[in-house]
Amino acid sequence: MHPERYHLVLLLDGRPTMHGWWADETVARRKVASWIGAYGQAGARVTLTDEETGTVLTEWPDQG
Repeated sequence: MHPERYHLVLLLDGRPTMHGWWADETVARRKVASWIGAYGQAGARVTLTDEETGTVLTEWPDQG
């Protein structure tokens, strides 16, 4: 496992505020939920990306 495969970013008002990297996708997804709970507010954006494939795995709020 690559130790920095799953990259989590918190943007507040468009500015990168926090970053985190995890080797395990399950752990990274739990962090997404934690960050949304702690920082989910107007102007916040949380994105989880698989750095190995370049795929955005989840975004909050949902762009769909």
